[in-house]
Amino acid sequence: MTVISASNLDLTFQTNDGPVHALKDVSLEIGKGEFVSFIGPSGCGKTTFLRCIAGLEQATGGTLRVNGMTPDEARKARAYGYVFQAAGLYPWRTIARNIALPLEIMGYSKADQAERIERVLSLVDLDGFGGKFPWQLSGGMQQRASIARALAFDADILLMDEPFGALDEIIRDQLNEALLSLWARTEKTIGFVTHSIPEAVYLSTKIVVMSPRPGRITDVIESPLPKERPLEIRDTPEFIEIAHRVRDGLRAGHDHV
Repeated sequence: MTVISASNLDLTFQTNDGPVHALKDVSLEIGKGEFVSFIGPSGCGKTTFLRCIAGLEQATGGTLRVNGMTPDEARKARAYGYVFQAAGLYPWRTIARNIALPLEIMGYSKADQAERIERVLSLVDLDGFGGKFPWQLSGGMQQRASIARALAFDADILLMDEPFGALDEIIRDQLNEALLSLWARTEKTIGFVTHSIPEAVYLSTKIVVMSPRPGRITDVIESPLPKERPLEIRDTPEFIEIAHRVRDGLRAGHDHV
């Protein structure tokens, strides 16, 4: 079942210095339950494409459907949760009250809020931390709280814009493992932006390689790796072969600019 479908998508921003062609002729289908990573150089349009899916940017050409709706309709139907690069937690609210924020806006009852908060805190392994404030948590824990907030209203799609980019490698590895476990338990459809080749290969069922601006898709790699992925899988020939293909796709994208 196709959840996200883009066909010949274009996006040109009008700026004071003239038009900026951010996306060009992007066509892609994402099926239900897939984990799809977008990788490419800075400024290639991968975050822009994610924002188009979320209805936060408007394409200037082509078509884009999310659950059979326009992105704007999907946003209003609360079809997705969105995790930004920074955790974006309000420092004056406890972790539980940060997670509750979208639920409050959507009008959930206090009892329903409490049940959902408890469930998502458990999903991201933050049991017992609901009463803490963001400044009392490490960067990695804050980002897990941000993921919990995006999961609170149980949307089928989770869009993640480089959520672990600012974290050190050890914490990043731990959160990559935790995210795969979360994905296996929830069966969400995940769109994930990253600059890291190992992260893209480790997490994804499908890797979308994008070129420098204007952002085009240079390769779509269906991963043959099993769903169960210990970190040690990164040392296997299969993993290394996919990483080489991603690197070749990034190089080819540069060559065609």
